[in-house]
Amino acid sequence: MNKRKAGLLALLLFTVVAIIHFMDGQGWASFSDQSLMTSRWVFVASLFIYAIYKKSLTTWILVAMAIGVEIGIDFPKGSQDLKFLSTIFLRLVKTIVAPLLFATLVVGIASHANLKQVGRMGWKSLVYFEVVTTIALVIGLAAINLTGAGKGITIPQELLKELPRSSERQLQTKVITVLDSAGVQIPEGLLNKLPDAPPKGWQDHIIDIFPENIIKSIYEGNVLPIVFFSVIFGISLALLNEKKKKPMLDFAESLAETMFKFTNIIMYFAPFGVGAAIAVTVGHLGVDILKNLAMLLVTLYLALIAFILLVLLPVAIWVAKIPIKKFIQAIREPVSIAFATTSSDSALPKALENMEKFGVPRKIVSFVIPTGYTFNLDGTTLYLSLASVFVAQAAGIDLSFGEQLIIGLTLMLTSKGVAAVPRASLVILIATAATFHFPLWPIMAIYGIDELMDMARTSVNVIGNTLASCVIARWEGEFDDEKALAFSEAKADAIID
Repeated sequence: MNKRKAGLLALLLFTVVAIIHFMDGQGWASFSDQSLMTSRWVFVASLFIYAIYKKSLTTWILVAMAIGVEIGIDFPKGSQDLKFLSTIFLRLVKTIVAPLLFATLVVGIASHANLKQVGRMGWKSLVYFEVVTTIALVIGLAAINLTGAGKGITIPQELLKELPRSSERQLQTKVITVLDSAGVQIPEGLLNKLPDAPPKGWQDHIIDIFPENIIKSIYEGNVLPIVFFSVIFGISLALLNEKKKKPMLDFAESLAETMFKFTNIIMYFAPFGVGAAIAVTVGHLGVDILKNLAMLLVTLYLALIAFILLVLLPVAIWVAKIPIKKFIQAIREPVSIAFATTSSDSALPKALENMEKFGVPRKIVSFVIPTGYTFNLDGTTLYLSLASVFVAQAAGIDLSFGEQLIIGLTLMLTSKGVAAVPRASLVILIATAATFHFPLWPIMAIYGIDELMDMARTSVNVIGNTLASCVIARWEGEFDDEKALAFSEAKADAIID
């Protein structure tokens, strides 16, 4: 058997399995649960065989996702025990982010010593980010107003679970728990009487850009302070004479190459981490969750698809002027990882590496993509604008388009920096609901299906940021078209023939 035959076998089995399940669902034929499960596992086995012949990390990740879905469906309770695998993968990836950003930014700035370009890239990036995220905001508002997904909604009781708490509330809960275990008399309802941390204002977001302690920023995983520190460090290094600059520059170059190799090694574990993440999600929610709040899910996915086709695709064709097919190959792996783990951080190292191989200079890709993780949250912005109006619709609150726009702009500002943290958008949504006096119970419903929504919006965040690096490179006249056309997905994979 070869790769082509294995692919045809997998396609044939998929067709057969789909027909069997469709006939069973329509009542045209009756199949036992055991036979249906067996047919699905036979199909999964065929995918496994295809991946062996394909020898591509992206293929293995997609196959792992299929296996994870099947484990989640057939063994929902046991699937929850696999969470440790996805946690290990995310931890390994997070160890890469800070040294990789530092090394690539320092090399990109200090080796060229073109300090004017750093400022030029900065304002161009910010202008592009804000234009694109504003369009995403409008598309989200338009989509939810067209579908009216929140009107007349019935909330399943199993979705009315405890909402995620702010870091301040989590700390207060821990302190109360410790005091209680020590035998201290705790007044009833003390937690609800304690003040919660107020939402951040625009001044706080500006302050957050500047690192108070670079080690603290690395520990907390705050990308923007790390970027700011690395840019200033690179500029300082560029101002030194050649004799004093060379040792540190050589170190940074060596560190960057080492971290790319480090990334490739960790990516061997990606299929296990990604498959486990999908298994935990499906096992926790179940596929039947799609029947609950289906309109909201469909609205989000259609809005995100519309954003990709109406905004990102034209930008790629007419602004960045990149080969679309090769670009899809370059982003397929980081987007797959982001989709399964619902964390943009997990996709960052591979996104940086693949965009550089795609033709974006290191000095540009290492500046634009990390900055975009704070300022270019296309998927998150669209989701938050859509979700906020959904909450108002569910509560029977009529909002004018102007009021919706003000809420959306508020969310766009307060959401900066949440892309790397799964489900952090819900905390932002809760704070916004409190600000505009919306009830919380519709957010409880969203919380039940947020994992499915987070997959889509995080993937769009990664697509938007990788494309942004191509746009800035084109504007700077430094995009390498020959490199883009010659991009090979096989060579970009950690698994090579």
